[in-house]
Amino acid sequence: MGRVDGIRVRDEEEVPMYYLIPQFMTARHDAMNMVTVDIPVEPLRQYMNEKRREGRHISHMALVLTAYTHLVGEFPSLNRFVVNKRIYQHKDFKVSLVVLRPGGGANNNAMAKLDFSPADTVFDVQKKLDDYVEKNSSSAQEDANSMDKLMKIFLKMGGLMNLVGRLLWFGDRHGLLPQWLLDISPFHASLLFTNLASIRTNHIYHHVYDFGTTSVAVAMGNMRDTVHRGKGGAVEVVRCIPLGVVMDERIASGHYFALAFARMREMLGHPECLEQPTDTSHPMK
Repeated sequence: MGRVDGIRVRDEEEVPMYYLIPQFMTARHDAMNMVTVDIPVEPLRQYMNEKRREGRHISHMALVLTAYTHLVGEFPSLNRFVVNKRIYQHKDFKVSLVVLRPGGGANNNAMAKLDFSPADTVFDVQKKLDDYVEKNSSSAQEDANSMDKLMKIFLKMGGLMNLVGRLLWFGDRHGLLPQWLLDISPFHASLLFTNLASIRTNHIYHHVYDFGTTSVAVAMGNMRDTVHRGKGGAVEVVRCIPLGVVMDERIASGHYFALAFARMREMLGHPECLEQPTDTSHPMK
């Protein structure tokens, strides 16, 4: 049976091993690889200051999300997922993230799921983030969040929640969940993103859920100093934003991931390139 949220991947030109791996690593947590990607701050700072002088506000979060969105345009296998031992390509690109509501304490947050596209510029991404925060930042707006409403309904089910949970797991494995539920579920997305720097916390390696379709999690943490060997072999201390990245290795090879995140660092080293849609005319498989 097909899925409404993904297209089955059947490409005989790809390495056959990657069609066999899901048969042996059947759970997403069993296939997690983790890496820290350090993004130098200085190019971002210079770019953000330049935009500020032009009257535009651009955040670190918007820059990182735009770079990743463009990355998916060039490396489409990052937008895959594995369910029930089968590999699928997402039909769209959605990001699940947490938005903190001011003045309500550490537990007063809302789960967001936003639609992005490789055609989005950094200005588009910043506007989508700003619009969502404005709509959901007030505690009075809590009931307007569809995810909040659904979670409250589940919590009221009491003992029936165990049965409902089993039905949801079965429906997810077999592509039976309705589109309206997939549209608001934080577990069904292309990327899980959390900005821990906003609460002054170090980056972590956030797990990827077995339930749902999210294959990559990125946690952005506090800036830190990292040691690099620069030109001429001199040791340099570089201020960086660390990204804790967790990946389901069943969707792509380690070499593919390495190329992708090297490209992401390149983009963020020249953030002005994020003002244009990404070129998807010759994407990597």
